[in-house]
Parts: sequence; structure tokens; C-alpha cells
Amino acid sequence: MSTRDSAATTTVVDRPGGPTKLAASAAEAVADIPDGASIAVGGFGLAGIPGFLIDALLEQGAANLTIVSNNCGADGAGLGLLLEARRIDRVVASYIGENKEFGRQFLSGEVTVELTPQGTLAERMRAGGSGIGAFFTPTGVGTLVAEGGLPWRYHSDGTIAEASPPKEVRTFHGREMVLEESIVTDYALIRAAVVDTDGNCRFHAAARNFNPPAAMAGRITIVEAEKVVEVGELGPDEIHLPGIFVQRIVELAPEQVARKGIEKRTVRERPTASPSA
Repeated sequence: MSTRDSAATTTVVDRPGGPTKLAASAAEAVADIPDGASIAVGGFGLAGIPGFLIDALLEQGAANLTIVSNNCGADGAGLGLLLEARRIDRVVASYIGENKEFGRQFLSGEVTVELTPQGTLAERMRAGGSGIGAFFTPTGVGTLVAEGGLPWRYHSDGTIAEASPPKEVRTFHGREMVLEESIVTDYALIRAAVVDTDGNCRFHAAARNFNPPAAMAGRITIVEAEKVVEVGELGPDEIHLPGIFVQRIVELAPEQVARKGIEKRTVRERPTASPSA
């Protein structure tokens, strides 16, 4: 995964009124993703995930994928569906989370997992989209992140099959820092609340999370949009991600917009209110 190619192809589709980045469907938008592709995916847990693009990719059948995402969805949802279908070969993420199948596949040697500190992961993606090849950070100095030996893949008997290599450490302003390479992927899948026809995106609250850096990392970025508007309807201060980072747009139907998962629901009975005196 190298520095982003600024000449990445923008997909335009002829529509009444002129060409746009709008795709006819999620299936059309992901149709050319091949086996072995690397894909950055936005979201955190199930918040802000491009669920319908993931569903379309599952149906499309691409396999041996490298996924770069904060985590790998949940059991039975999001990227967890691709895991269950054995479509993922390698994951670059910050944690396993409560996805039991993800943990099982990692520990049994079925998938390679490069665990990366969360802030470092976000910056690696952002740097890739900004044309920065690598950067130094204090995060991870004095740990296996810098020293190497962090298990990436296991043998079926539980022994380590592949481990992280040591990284360069230098001192800047009296503080040790470790060298981290940027990330650029073949594709990126993200979700946004409002997108204009040029691809400028606005995200809603915490659903913003990893979507902007994931979009920046992808050579071809596909966004599923809860609402599509014309250029100019989003004010300059409302735009969280410039359209230059977006190549394809899929507009969701109202019933799709309403379908949002909750990773872990905790409920309790409300105490009965005391009658007023």
C-alpha cells in the first residue's frame, strides 16, 4: 500500500442534465472490485458503516480481500458478514472488539490481523490520502508496536506464523518516535448523511468517525449517501470531506436510511414512579 495516486479514475455516469458520480445501485458501484483488492472501510463498530455497500460486495463475491478499518464489524453485521463468508484474508485494524468470529479466525490462523493503535491507524489513512509516505509518532515506542514481534497470523496449533517487523525509532525534540507508513487502498467504502452530486460529504455526529480518513485512503472511494443534494446546497462550513476524494455515490432509499444497527443494546426496567403526595 503506497502513496495515493492522484490520477485515480473518477467514475461518471451519464444522467439527464449531464454526467455525475451517481451510480444506479450499490451493486453497480462495487461491481469492478476484484479478488485480492485492498479496501478501507469507514465506521466504528456499527456506527457509520457502509452497510449496503458491504452487502453488495458480499453478493458480488470478491474474495481474498485486505480490509483496513477500525474494527471488523460485529457477528452477523457489517464486515462481520464478509468474515463469516471467508472473503477476508487480511485485516488492518485497531482492535478485535466483541466480534467472536473475528477473534476465532485470528487465533486459529485463518486470517492475518495487523493491530495498530487507533489514532495511528486514522493518521496512516489520512497521510496516505495526503500524499505523505510515512510519519513519526510517539505512540507505540517501547512496545511491540515499535520493537516488533506482535503476532499477525497464527498457525492452527497456536504458534506464531507471522509477526510484525521492528520499526525505525528516532528522537525528535528529545522524544523517541516510531516510523509508521501511510496506507493507500485500492477502494474505500464509506457512509455519509448528506452528499452533493460532486461528492462533497457531510457526516452526522459520531457516524463521522473513521469515514473521512478511510475515504482519503482509497484510490476509488464509494459513498452510500442517506441524502443526495445538488452542488451548492451544502455550505462550505458543512462539508466534512471534499468531493475530490469521492468517485462514486450511491443514494439510499428511505427504508435503507432507517436501518441502522446497534452493536450492543443494554436495557433495564424503569423504576415505577412514586405516586405524588
